Amino acid sequence: MPNARTGLRRKIWVAFILQAAAISFAAVLGVYGASAVLKHVLIQRALQEEASHYWERLAKDSQAQVPDTYNMTGFLIPAGGSTDPLPGPLRQLPVGFHSLPRAQGGSLVLVEKDSNGHLLYLLFKQEQVDSLAFWFGMAPLAIVLVVIYVIAWSTYRTSKRAVSPVIWLAGQVQRWDPKKPESSALRPENLPVDVEGETLVLASSLHDFASRIESFVERERDFTRDASHELRTPLTVIRVAGDMMESDEGLTPMSRRALKRIQGAGRDMEALIEAFLILAREGDTGLPDDDFAVSEVVTEEVDKARTLLGNKDVTLELVQQADFQLHAPARVLSVLLGNLLRNACHYTDEGRITVTVRRGSIAVTDTGVGMNEEELSRVFEPFYRAGDRKKDGQGIGLSIVQRLSQRYGWPVRLDSEPGRGTTATISFPHVPTAG
Repeated sequence: MPNARTGLRRKIWVAFILQAAAISFAAVLGVYGASAVLKHVLIQRALQEEASHYWERLAKDSQAQVPDTYNMTGFLIPAGGSTDPLPGPLRQLPVGFHSLPRAQGGSLVLVEKDSNGHLLYLLFKQEQVDSLAFWFGMAPLAIVLVVIYVIAWSTYRTSKRAVSPVIWLAGQVQRWDPKKPESSALRPENLPVDVEGETLVLASSLHDFASRIESFVERERDFTRDASHELRTPLTVIRVAGDMMESDEGLTPMSRRALKRIQGAGRDMEALIEAFLILAREGDTGLPDDDFAVSEVVTEEVDKARTLLGNKDVTLELVQQADFQLHAPARVLSVLLGNLLRNACHYTDEGRITVTVRRGSIAVTDTGVGMNEEELSRVFEPFYRAGDRKKDGQGIGLSIVQRLSQRYGWPVRLDSEPGRGTTATISFPHVPTAG
């Protein structure tokens, strides 16, 4: 079972980490874009305005000096003059805005030409560009990221406190025993003070639900205990009365046939009640495990099944190729095998029924009506009856067999062919196949 305490908190933590990382990435991208704008737009515009201002001054004063400041350096080449006074990287630059490589100084350069043919070169130092980019980009970015991380951490702590009641509630439910849930911790007076709102409603609902489960479990235990006694008592009376009536030689043939049907129905009902009681029991009220020889249970069930054949021309044979021990409730194997034998006797009117005991398996083979593929696919459904539906039967015997086999880990396989019979094989995976 997953740990709710770590699972929910981890998901919240991962969500905030991803959120902080996404915001940080967006912030870095924004600052990078801002620095690009600062470098290629704002500075270019500043250089263009500075050049326009210089042309105006030059028009008024032919001796006006070119800009020469801490951040900017200017060069003026008269019309037709030589570019030799210029630094080497500037001599071949055409008119326009340029960004020199760092190996050549890395400056941003604006080259303009006036109507008189004069060339003006304005250089903005790369160091100042980097400094501006840092102070107007990286420093605010660092502050923004710190604020983002502080807010994310505070939000995470607040969210964790908000879900703490849910985590506490999940921990209480995780410690419940499914067979006897302990709901006292969810009583209103026992809840922590921070359990409120929807969590309080959930805790109250779980408390009511657990109380109902305890009531249902107790009722099921009472029913299992009482039914195991009360339901067998009338069946015992019917069986004893039937045996006494059978010894009456004055019964008419019709009465004797009716008596046989009563006895058969009583046996079927007794086996059905036994199966239902086994399936209704939980692990703590189930049948005790015993070490028993499989051959003893098989022999007993085969002897019981002979009475089900009546006057049918059917031979019931037990073939014991091996014997092995099981550690399980012997009564479960009796009910499981009894249902398979009852089904075989019910649908076999002539021929043979063979029960074969091998090491690790028991097979019941009959020469009855058999089943096609469609019937085989539905044969374990409750109340589904394959083969001759005119015969008496409840249609739940094989459903009980499947539920018992799944509960105790004894797989049952059916192989059948219409008109040729059926073979039901019970396997015991934990029994070695070799002696």
